[in-house]
Amino acid sequence: MEDIVPLKIQILSILGSLLFLAFIARLILKGKLREEYSVIWIACTAFLLFFSIWRDGLEKIAGLLGVYYAPSLIFLFGFFAIILFLVHLSMVASRQHRQLKELAQELALLKGQKEADKKSHEEEP
Repeated sequence: MEDIVPLKIQILSILGSLLFLAFIARLILKGKLREEYSVIWIACTAFLLFFSIWRDGLEKIAGLLGVYYAPSLIFLFGFFAIILFLVHLSMVASRQHRQLKELAQELALLKGQKEADKKSHEEEP
């Protein structure tokens, strides 16, 4: 009877991971999620699916790393994944800020040039 409950949890974990993977695929196909971000989500889902299938894997890896409570290892991996994702998003935001600044400067130069051309055409007889 003890083995039935973990088996139910394992099946729910696998089903949940596969449903999340289908959700990510749908977002990609609809164009609501860029491919570069989808790789991160697919990798996280693969990680969860891997440990959902390999039931004793988390305990074995936790034992190798010296972690006494194996589920806390998932939180540790999740914490590092979030930190890496936030750094990546900060880099993207910085790049887009620089590009926006350059575009605004180019637009100002083009407007100034257009005004100068307009004035020179008005002065000509």
